[in-house]
Amino acid sequence: MRRVVVFALLALVLPIAAWADPINITNQYGSISVSASGISSVGSQLTAFNSITAPQGKTIGSVSFSTGALVSGSIWAGGVFSSTGSTFVITAKGNFGMPKGTIFTGSFVGPVDWTLVSSQGQNRVYQLSGEIEGTLWNGHTVTGSTTQTIKTAAGQIQAGIGHIRVGSTGLGTPEPGTLGLLGTGLVGIAGMLRRKMVRG
Repeated sequence: MRRVVVFALLALVLPIAAWADPINITNQYGSISVSASGISSVGSQLTAFNSITAPQGKTIGSVSFSTGALVSGSIWAGGVFSSTGSTFVITAKGNFGMPKGTIFTGSFVGPVDWTLVSSQGQNRVYQLSGEIEGTLWNGHTVTGSTTQTIKTAAGQIQAGIGHIRVGSTGLGTPEPGTLGLLGTGLVGIAGMLRRKMVRG
């Protein structure tokens, strides 16, 4: 019976051990183009990746993203974009202790919300938010979410133009599911051992 308890405890503890602190990412500036076909960004600067923060006026890389087509609502008042054909990519310059090259490549999963946050005449602030999933530079699969705050000046949104004020992205710990499967397997083994002990 003691073995069964040990196996059960291992099954519960191992998946928990797989969870560490999330990866927090900040980007600023750059612009977006927005139409019924989708939203895409250009030139947004990566300013923080976990404990690494770029000095004032410097950047450690870039963040780019795109969505699928508008599926409901409107660009002007807010709506929902599809994740079909979307992308979310983070690249690093290799400075300040960062790896060089693409450090995350993924896409949106599920709907991408385009929300009107504030409006003062023709000046508007929107938030683009959604769940993302992809692969880190070390091969680990991660999931998370992003929120990008977009501002538009007079008449820009009608022309499909917006400017990224700030973006905040959080990515979960790499592959907790793998150890979860191991834990499930250990429970199965414990059950088999228990059956043998009861029969024997």
